[in-house]
Amino acid sequence: MVELKINDKIIQVPAGTTILEAARSAGFSIPSMCYLKGQSNHPSCMICVVKDRKNGSIFPSCAMPVNEGMDIISEDDEIRDMRKQSLELLLSDHVGDCEAPCQLSCPAHMDIPLMNRLIGANKFEEAIRIVKNDIALPFILGYICPAPCENACRRKQINAPVSICLLKRSTAQFSNFEEPKTKPNGKKIAIIGSGVAGLSLAYFLQLYGFSCDIFEKNKEIGGSLRYDISEEILPKRILDIEIEGIKKLGASFYCSSDFNPSFYEEKIKNRYSALIISTGVSTQDFSWLVEVDKNGIVINEKNFLTSVSNIYACGSVVKKQKMAIRTAAHAKQLANIIANIQTEKKQFNSRFAKLTKAELPEYLKESVSNNRNNSIDHLTGFSIQEAIEEAKRCLHCDCRKKDACKLRDYSTLYSAQQNSYNIGSRKEMTKQFDHSFVVYEAEKCIRCGLCVDIASSEKDALGLTFIGRGFNVRVQVPFNAKLEDALKTTALKCIESCPTGALAKII
Repeated sequence: MVELKINDKIIQVPAGTTILEAARSAGFSIPSMCYLKGQSNHPSCMICVVKDRKNGSIFPSCAMPVNEGMDIISEDDEIRDMRKQSLELLLSDHVGDCEAPCQLSCPAHMDIPLMNRLIGANKFEEAIRIVKNDIALPFILGYICPAPCENACRRKQINAPVSICLLKRSTAQFSNFEEPKTKPNGKKIAIIGSGVAGLSLAYFLQLYGFSCDIFEKNKEIGGSLRYDISEEILPKRILDIEIEGIKKLGASFYCSSDFNPSFYEEKIKNRYSALIISTGVSTQDFSWLVEVDKNGIVINEKNFLTSVSNIYACGSVVKKQKMAIRTAAHAKQLANIIANIQTEKKQFNSRFAKLTKAELPEYLKESVSNNRNNSIDHLTGFSIQEAIEEAKRCLHCDCRKKDACKLRDYSTLYSAQQNSYNIGSRKEMTKQFDHSFVVYEAEKCIRCGLCVDIASSEKDALGLTFIGRGFNVRVQVPFNAKLEDALKTTALKCIESCPTGALAKII
């Protein structure tokens, strides 16, 4: 056994153990991208560097065996800075979007490419689950959303953007999805207003276990959705379908109620754990209840709280919102705050500019050459087959492993910047689809060699190899064969082990 010290903790490990393995066995987390236990690892990423306290030398922990009496520091400012630099060097050579431009431009941050893939595969029930993760009212918004996502769609470089808004509507139109009721948590919320904000709040809060009562001053539920939008833009039956779904979750609606001091004292104040004002652009005066300025109700922008501790405000009653989708996004954000659901820290996003002329056919490999169908009637929308055909126009600009990419996770952790090292023009993106369920995007590869080693050690038929030298080295199938021939038995293991989205499942 070898005795050493890591972060002032004395440990003993068998001779031949790497410092990385020793640190992890002692409970210390050291990041690594090119290391996989059981494989012949090559220290290429340099993310796992540690420091020898005795002489100050820094080295990759995945390749250095332990020595008697070592005194190792696994993280300090110098190490963090070196890891950040290593990540930024990798990013300087990395081509690909983490999240597609359409998703980034959607105020609700919906996973649009995944929705498109599922619709294209005729999986509408699965597609609406993706939509309703972020958008409570896909049927309604499928009629009235101005679709900022479509303006960002890369497909318009070829002919016209994908009809994302109508596809979102089709998930509600062609599925029978109903949310299961959630066990009540014993807390009641009063919501004033039943427009986009109020309905969206009721949807998510009911899912989180809250009991919601929605108060509407008009004779019918729906607020501005019912009274300010014409039947030719939003059919009232669509509004009623969405409202009925929220009722099934357990929400209760009350109409013809004037919200005034006496009503608040008698009906609201001591009966609910919280009150949310979501009346939209309203002439109603709330100054008797909370602080108001010329724009609307004053809130703490971090938690949507008004000047009163258990009263929140959301949507255009705070500041006029031009897009219903933005109001819907705010509503979910507030629902998460009330339910104390921690949203993820804003993640690093690899991004690149418009596709080059050479990249257009690469992206069309998993798309179709069809033009956008502009003859679709607004009120009718797509048929099932039309929706499937339109969804297949998506170029799938996103990374299929954006939620399981070590390069992204560590770039977030160490606040790495994509353009710290400008090395001239970027490489052009390529996509390899000659496998039944694998896509290979070489410009996302960090040349860790794990896939090469896995295929070799497990005796896959042909395997993968390094081709080229120096900066031009690439992982590729030898003899210009197909990926299907190279990864007959180890494809899934190679996908799982790939630290980026270079190797991924097609869907």
